[in-house]
Amino acid sequence: MKKFLKMFFKVLGIALLAILIVWLVCFILPRPQNFALQNPMLKDSPDSMPILIAHGGGNKEFPDNTLEAFYNAFSVDPRVMMETDVSITKDGVVILSHDVRLDRKTNVTGEIADWNYSDLLSQKVDFGYTNKTKSQVLVEGSERVKFTTEDGRHVTPLDVTYPEGVQPRDSEVFLVTTLEDLLICFPNNRINVEIKQSGEQGMACLREVLRLIDKYDAWDRVVVASFHDEIYAEYVRLQKAGEVPASFMYSPSTGGATKFVVLHPLGLDVFFRDGMCVFQLPTEEIGIDLATEYLVDRAHDHNLAVHYWTINDRDEMRMLIGIGADGIMTDYPHRLAEVYAEYAETEEAAE
Repeated sequence: MKKFLKMFFKVLGIALLAILIVWLVCFILPRPQNFALQNPMLKDSPDSMPILIAHGGGNKEFPDNTLEAFYNAFSVDPRVMMETDVSITKDGVVILSHDVRLDRKTNVTGEIADWNYSDLLSQKVDFGYTNKTKSQVLVEGSERVKFTTEDGRHVTPLDVTYPEGVQPRDSEVFLVTTLEDLLICFPNNRINVEIKQSGEQGMACLREVLRLIDKYDAWDRVVVASFHDEIYAEYVRLQKAGEVPASFMYSPSTGGATKFVVLHPLGLDVFFRDGMCVFQLPTEEIGIDLATEYLVDRAHDHNLAVHYWTINDRDEMRMLIGIGADGIMTDYPHRLAEVYAEYAETEEAAE
């Protein structure tokens, strides 16, 4: 028995030593460059402020996913990155909308896929509402609610600060906005496009999004996202099949992000080889702190950017600057710009 135990512990020791050696090798091996090209989603330099990302254009300042909201964000920072959500209409036009229905944000109802873009435009459907809905369906008997700012102001397209030469589309109505509008009006800005529809509608939307990216040669400034597994799987398939350029950019679904979060603290992220370009993360998920300098540094080792959403608290903004985040997504572009200016002044004073 003693001989058996001695042999057992000897074998166990050898096995543990082998595991330790393999782990050490994994820890020191260079990380794969998951995005092979220069990554446009990284901030400009280690010392620069994170990219200011306007969530829906900054949806606490103007109605979200409207052209007017994005012009407002552009007035705050001409280099602003624009985050938007898209769905495809019955007549095949990709429009900006957080929901796949029109009930919550407009003065009409119904699935976007059941409406023609031409009708949304000709009927001057107003995307300037924040109606009460349940599962995206207008609550029966509830009144429609016009968008108001945090301080209770009603805004119109006339309240936006537009670039020189740009005129409001309408004096009162926030008209439907297409992805093509966004690509044309902001030819130099980075854009995050999240596909909201699923199934065949989502696939049709993806095909049209890719056509528009190609039409406007925007591969190096548009990143696509989706929480639908089949859409994400198509991103991966397209990339592996070489059906999109090498500059094609996408962010992972929940599963891809989870894989990195699990592997990187163990030093096993050498096995993380997903071909995406940016993590888009909350600061915390199920009690796990995702806003750490170590996570950001590890992602950078893979040539991956890290953007955090949706950050409206000033202290959280400052914390994310401190850990080296590449981008901060906010509903309040003016507030984040103020924090950046204050932070820069504090750093200069400290020097």
